[in-house]
Amino acid sequence: MPAPHRRTRRPAAGFIPHVLLLGVTLITVSATAYAGSSSGGGQQAAGQRPATRARAAVGLDDPAKKEIAMQLASSAENSSLDWKAQYTYIEDIRDKRGYTAGIIGFCSGTGDMLELVELYTRRKPGNVLATYLPALRQVNGTESHAGLDPRFPADWVKAAQDPEFRRAQDRERDRVYFNPAVSRGKSDGVGVLGQFIYYDAIVMHGGGTDPTSFGSIRMRALAKAKSPAQGGNEKTYLNAFLDARVWAMKQETAHKDTSRVDTAQRVFVRNGNFALTTPLDWKVYGDRFHID
Repeated sequence: MPAPHRRTRRPAAGFIPHVLLLGVTLITVSATAYAGSSSGGGQQAAGQRPATRARAAVGLDDPAKKEIAMQLASSAENSSLDWKAQYTYIEDIRDKRGYTAGIIGFCSGTGDMLELVELYTRRKPGNVLATYLPALRQVNGTESHAGLDPRFPADWVKAAQDPEFRRAQDRERDRVYFNPAVSRGKSDGVGVLGQFIYYDAIVMHGGGTDPTSFGSIRMRALAKAKSPAQGGNEKTYLNAFLDARVWAMKQETAHKDTSRVDTAQRVFVRNGNFALTTPLDWKVYGDRFHID
């Protein structure tokens, strides 16, 4: 069944993941640095509880937290918590980006679908999608289906039965979207919730350089509030980021319903649930969701 509320925007072709731009030190943020220790030199601050440091070390990349992130994103992208059911998803949602497909909304018009099929073909030459590589290269940057119709959607569904293709989708989701969001979030000193807020923004807006991209949203937020890594208040900073995100969403007709921010992420921020501790209750596009 098509996802009725899908609101995905992919980055432009040539997008370079932030994880590459930010450097190795971003990926290896220590628990002490993430906790924002005031003692300097990586030493534990006086009176700091070990449990506090342990909590600070948990990021969105913790397996249990990552599963929550996938469900939260799927509630907005697919109106369902069952994100694993989306490996087979494919349709043209008429957003001028060609086909949108898979667990993260890879698009034929923006390069990430091409990179996914290239990866799959390197891992499994002769797969059912390999013959579409010339067409995917040709339509990249356009909304055209030239060379893809009429069999591409059915062949995508067929490929999604292959565990290797599902692993390739996971890998590209992490490489292009999830890992850069978590890395930048840790660098900015935000907790699990903030890292998810970053991830959801990159999923929708991409990581390019245009005014509504993740990078531009973040810079607008930093112009209004300091990040926790800069000594700012986490709630204040995340609200500034969400304000900038809402502005970016409203620049495009398909994204003008901002409930994935207003009745989900903003609620978690207001409640101070920076660790995304369950149970969680939220609404997206009027639908109610719950995670125990």
